Amino acid sequence: MHRTAAGSPSRPDPGLPAAPELADRFAQARDAPPQPTGGDVAVRTAACGYWGRRGLATEPDRVLLAPGPAPLLLALLAAVGGDLVVPSPATAWYAAQARVLGRRVHPVATPPECGGLPDPVALLETLRRAREGGAQPRLLVVSVADDPTGTVAPPELLHEVCEAAAAASVLVACDETFRDTLHDPHTVLLSPAESFPRQTVVLTDLAGALLPPSWPAAVARFPHGEPAGALLGPVRDLLDAQRAVPAAPVAQAAALALAEPAALRERTAAAVRLHAAVAAAAHRAVTRLGALCLPPQAGHQLYPDFGPLRPALAEHGVTGPEALAERLPGAVAGPWFGDDPAALRVRITTSVLYGGTPAEREAALHAAEPLRVPQVAEALAALGTAFCELTAA
Repeated sequence: MHRTAAGSPSRPDPGLPAAPELADRFAQARDAPPQPTGGDVAVRTAACGYWGRRGLATEPDRVLLAPGPAPLLLALLAAVGGDLVVPSPATAWYAAQARVLGRRVHPVATPPECGGLPDPVALLETLRRAREGGAQPRLLVVSVADDPTGTVAPPELLHEVCEAAAAASVLVACDETFRDTLHDPHTVLLSPAESFPRQTVVLTDLAGALLPPSWPAAVARFPHGEPAGALLGPVRDLLDAQRAVPAAPVAQAAALALAEPAALRERTAAAVRLHAAVAAAAHRAVTRLGALCLPPQAGHQLYPDFGPLRPALAEHGVTGPEALAERLPGAVAGPWFGDDPAALRVRITTSVLYGGTPAEREAALHAAEPLRVPQVAEALAALGTAFCELTAA
């Protein structure tokens, strides 16, 4: 299960109860027959509709369902062969799959304007040096709506990165988990599967916006044709070898979530409004003190850099990111995401501010003005107080 306590490297928990419609579908499917490897035709067809509404035409035989994104990436990396390239920082489960297989991980620094992508020039240099050293980097993971930074990749920068990857014969796995949590509906989000379809596999963790984190399910979209399309069969076989099949109730709930009936669309929209309001308020509290932080554009997290406040933090005994994370609610230290251990950066999961009980979180979800909900206002005030206490010289 996804946790938001300090020290957890996993996905940030959206902090909201399951939609009643999904809970009902889950309960009704308790005695359903087991799912086949890759998911039954109903859930794969629902995934096609989901992607089709986002401009990515897909066929059911090009979709795989798994119990979370990690088994999919593990199988994909095993099928591709060679090493993994990741942006730095990046969500922790990317590199973990390479380590399970004994593969090398090649981190590449992200550009100043966003997370989720490697800097394109640094990417080419990293690939060149890796190959000169005998390594075989073959798969790059990118995230168009990023965890941990909460930023969205600019389309022109994403295009440069994918061009560089294609020139170097490196395939792309695009993590699109948070694409449905854009704070501003006018933000342009481009999937590399639109511009570089034959080299891109799309991964979506449904727990990011559509399902509760305790119901692990993820879908992968494979294109037609080589090189990426040829991986579908081997990945399915590797999922079968792992016995990586979602529980039947989870799969049936996933099919309903991917179909996006009106009630679930309205709930997702309400969740995004809540995420946006609280993340923006937390961002104001952080930057008001002098910390550096890209404005959050998606999800329910932000990634402040307290480096400019290092002298004041040192007076309070905070000299590293782990100590900083221990003092802030919902914070995870930057090294969990492959960041520099000396940097004072943490991911703050703002959804921990929605309330302490399911009823409180549900109330925050439906509030017209989330920042005026008592438990949200109190939690934000407490976060601001924690910042002030840590940085007061």
